[in-house]
Amino acid sequence: MSTTDRRSIGDILISVVIPCYNEEDVLEELYRRVEEAAAGWGADFEVLTVDDGSTDATWDILSGFASRNSRWKALRLSRNFGHQTALWAGLCNAEGGVVAVLDADLQDPPEVVPKLLEKWSEGFDTVYAIRTKRKEGPLKKAAYLAYYRVLACMSEVDIPLDTGDFCVMDRRVVDALTSISEPDPFIRGLRAWLGFKQIGVAYERHQRAAGEVKYTFAKLIRLGMNGIISFSTRPLRLATYFGFFVSLLAFLGAVFTLVQRVFASSFVALGLAPAPGFATIVIAILFLGGVQLVCLGILGEYVARVYESVKGRPQYVLSETRGMQPTRVLDIDTNQKNVA
Repeated sequence: MSTTDRRSIGDILISVVIPCYNEEDVLEELYRRVEEAAAGWGADFEVLTVDDGSTDATWDILSGFASRNSRWKALRLSRNFGHQTALWAGLCNAEGGVVAVLDADLQDPPEVVPKLLEKWSEGFDTVYAIRTKRKEGPLKKAAYLAYYRVLACMSEVDIPLDTGDFCVMDRRVVDALTSISEPDPFIRGLRAWLGFKQIGVAYERHQRAAGEVKYTFAKLIRLGMNGIISFSTRPLRLATYFGFFVSLLAFLGAVFTLVQRVFASSFVALGLAPAPGFATIVIAILFLGGVQLVCLGILGEYVARVYESVKGRPQYVLSETRGMQPTRVLDIDTNQKNVA
């Protein structure tokens, strides 16, 4: 793209979407750093925070931000729907021509956003951040490293390695993204699936600024399974491969047993005399049963996705807002009004 064709940041509104769950310890630092970073963006901006059913003072603090600064807006979900759904709710209500996604724990530094915006100015529709360094322990680093490579191998969509939700997206990408209806969205995968013109920018992922990690090991496993199942049917093929492999082992075992019986004296000389036993049968049954259960579990994951989709339930329910009128809300209580 030539200099004359560059997009102008000064002509747009930048929306910053930040999902929050029990983040009372870090929110004041988040407010300060986002405000300081945004002062150098050279554009008008709004910050859309989403309280994902927090049980601490998170909502009160976010409401305070919206009261003292008109650029800060807050949505409160009726319960904890999960990080990806909270992020989705923010994207659905963001109004900017460019939307930046951050985590509340400041592991995704707002000071990196200008680098992402620069690439957007050059004509890229999606600019995602690539993690070059992580501050987690060695075990967690190894798990992340392995997961992203397994995901890349299994997925039928080219999902960039070592990328999270930290990104900048053009308005048309956000509109296309939020037009998709999935009960449990995997946003970084959907972002890649959409296509458009994409590029990555390397950055060093920071430590959590304050508070405790909200993504427990179980939640990370669930997120990882969600990513693989949402963008690949290869696990179903693995079940078929398992079946062929076990059948092959059973066939070879049957041939060996038959030959061993026919040429018993030769096998005795080799120290492989026939020795029928209960343990061999039990091991074979348990092995076959385990493979069958794994295959049924894989199939069940996909059936569960279909089941969740056909229910037709909304992806999230808003309880209340501050500083804005929501664009998508399920009004389940006519006596409760959204505060704008």
